[in-house]
Amino acid sequence: MATVHIDVMINSSSSQLPDQSELEKWATAAVGEHYKEAEISLLIVDEEEGTELNRQWRGKEGPTNVLSFPSDLPAELELPLLGDLVICVPVVEREAIEQKKSLNSHWAHMIVHGTLHLLGYDHIEDHEAEKMESLETDILGQLGYPDPYQGNE
Repeated sequence: MATVHIDVMINSSSSQLPDQSELEKWATAAVGEHYKEAEISLLIVDEEEGTELNRQWRGKEGPTNVLSFPSDLPAELELPLLGDLVICVPVVEREAIEQKKSLNSHWAHMIVHGTLHLLGYDHIEDHEAEKMESLETDILGQLGYPDPYQGNE
């Protein structure tokens, strides 16, 4: 199993953020056997910054729950940096309510989802989405969380 360290920067006024150990537990579960050691930078933002970053990097209006920026360091550097994640707290909080999930469960899903993106998984094509969603469901199940897609069809 990997050892994952997350460097967290908080630009959010929310008082309902998971603690460092939870973030690292969720990311570690997602990394699994892919790496022995990994590092992720996590920026936690409010809606205004989330909206700006989504516009800047994806060309889309409004905030999104998680943005993933895989590291593009040359392999010869052999650094354990997987990349950067940005999580928009108000979106995650709204989605948890809308999807009738606990906030903690949805945070776990967002960290697992974002980490899988850093590992190269995607959900643009249907077959990719099925593989990624199945992997997310398995990882979250191992962590004791329910299927994040149950009832969200």
